[in-house]
Amino acid sequence: MRPEQPARTIKTAAYLKATHPEWTWRAPAGSIQDSTLLLAHTAEHLRRLIQPRDFDADTPFLPNIPEHARRAAAAAVEAVAESGRTRSPVFSLMRPPGHHATSTQAMGFCYLSNVAIAALYAHRVLGLKRVAVWDFDAHHGNGTEFILHAQQAPETFFFASVHQYPGYPGTGTQDHGPSIRNWPVPPRSTRAAHMAALRSSFEALESFAPDLVLVSAGFDAYVGDPITEMTLETDDFATLGRWTAETGRPTAAVLEGGYSDQLPLLVDAYLTAWQNAHRSA
Repeated sequence: MRPEQPARTIKTAAYLKATHPEWTWRAPAGSIQDSTLLLAHTAEHLRRLIQPRDFDADTPFLPNIPEHARRAAAAAVEAVAESGRTRSPVFSLMRPPGHHATSTQAMGFCYLSNVAIAALYAHRVLGLKRVAVWDFDAHHGNGTEFILHAQQAPETFFFASVHQYPGYPGTGTQDHGPSIRNWPVPPRSTRAAHMAALRSSFEALESFAPDLVLVSAGFDAYVGDPITEMTLETDDFATLGRWTAETGRPTAAVLEGGYSDQLPLLVDAYLTAWQNAHRSA
């Protein structure tokens, strides 16, 4: 069975709704215009998305997958707008994930680069001058990096990824200037070492002084995840949630990976800590 499946979000949503009945839920208002997707992707890529053939072994063409991918991208864009309006924690619990999709290629369970689309929308449509992405998924956000690096605007976009290396997709071993930063973490590193890398990446993001923070929130660095070799525990994701609140800036988080049956608990730990720290700030 493919690890990236509807049950990831269905079970997580059910758990969070039962545990936090006071939280506000909203479905994406609708689909997303091609003009918004074209901020990050080529027209050829959008045409390819509707062709009924697999992209690779991990990224098959499934019934309604183009529509699901477009809704996930729409939700990321709406999360950005909501974070600016309310300045409260906003999380997009949607799938498929996006951080591996490049401007021209679907790969690694990802069809559209949700966070990169949202970052470019924030800058070009909403007029934000400085946008930062913090990617703590266990896999390198190669698609997000590819798209933002291609903008050749280090004063506008910052990207930080902390990820397992060696590991899929085999990228993310070096920085590209001051605003494209990578922290590769060896498999089975200690929690302390991994968290130190995450803290270093977060401090680099804060130094960028962004107007908006986008979080590629992947939960596959959990010790029990079936497709990675990392060691983080539930409490560590709560720590990441507290750090997220430290920015004091509009922040939107978007679900990326996380394939353990503990995903609902991990997301809850992150969001609850983020919300509590935000309220006490």
